[in-house]
Amino acid sequence: MPKDASQSAFVEFQRVQKSYDGETLVVKDLNLSMPKGEFLTMLGPSGSGKTTCLMMLAGFETATHGEILLDGNPINNIPPHKRGIGMVFQNYALFPHMTINENLSFPLEVRKIGKSTREEKVKRALDMVEMGAFGGRRPSQLSGGQQQRIALARALVFEPELVLMDEPLGALDKQLREKMQFEITDLAHRLGITVVYVTHDQTEALTMSDRVAVFNDGRIQQLAPPDHLYEEPENSFVAQFIGENNTLEGVVETIDGESCTVRLDGGEVIDAKPVNVSQPGERTKVSIRPERVEFNAERLQKGAHTLKAEVLEFIYMGDIYRTRLRVAGNEDFIVKTRNAPDQRRLQPGEQLEIGWLPSDCRALDA
Repeated sequence: MPKDASQSAFVEFQRVQKSYDGETLVVKDLNLSMPKGEFLTMLGPSGSGKTTCLMMLAGFETATHGEILLDGNPINNIPPHKRGIGMVFQNYALFPHMTINENLSFPLEVRKIGKSTREEKVKRALDMVEMGAFGGRRPSQLSGGQQQRIALARALVFEPELVLMDEPLGALDKQLREKMQFEITDLAHRLGITVVYVTHDQTEALTMSDRVAVFNDGRIQQLAPPDHLYEEPENSFVAQFIGENNTLEGVVETIDGESCTVRLDGGEVIDAKPVNVSQPGERTKVSIRPERVEFNAERLQKGAHTLKAEVLEFIYMGDIYRTRLRVAGNEDFIVKTRNAPDQRRLQPGEQLEIGWLPSDCRALDA
């Protein structure tokens, strides 16, 4: 699983911009490179530019400015069917009047591949997604999950080196979606294909990807492996968009290397790691993940911060308890604790102390 995208880029965007009206940029000065064999997810809210990037790479949209390269070759002026890229869409895009075998055979016929070779490749692709027995059926005779497997097989049947997937699991129920997430990543890594995957589902992005590009407002806000993205967000948008996050607002008082002090709007002073602040006097949002906050005084390690809190809600969720608190003026401060024998049920209105380590607390842009 390649991690260093700088070495021998297979897919590359060089200062790519896209505008539909000549004024508003939906993609702004995008620079991105990924090596062969990587599973990269473009993640972001609706209108953030992620799907437009995918469509430019596929050839269905044209870049207004900049160059897109595939294996070192510029592809801006190459039509979609000559790029040799597999595509999987949310709506499957299967031909309803054709059997499954015919659907899979179609991209091979377009490439003028002989009948016996076509049959071999179709069989191999169907076996790959465990649908070998369904070749004679039509799409309407299959469930949503089966149709999605066929769409995946059709994208892989001509053995492309690059496969693009646009919200491919959006129409499936939760359990099937989770199963397909595992199957797609396992298949991609086994075959060594390069995948660019678009989704707005952060859990999907974190569980499937080698790296995730978080988009907002036409720009990549952060590009990193999933764990790095979650543990070390570089700005407030990424912290809020990836996973659940608590924020406390205040003003930076001092900065000293890897540490800073922040006076919260409620008057409390806490230590944090200065990530996206540069000088005293700046306003900041301090970010703390819910699972890093501790109730249990014995488990609060030496050097942890403690703040007074009031319980507003205590929710049982099976494997975890989710507690909503009022902390330093924030009424949506969430703490997640695992369901353990020593975790007593907290009551609304109860006053207590909570704490965390300064290293788990990041001072980000306001």
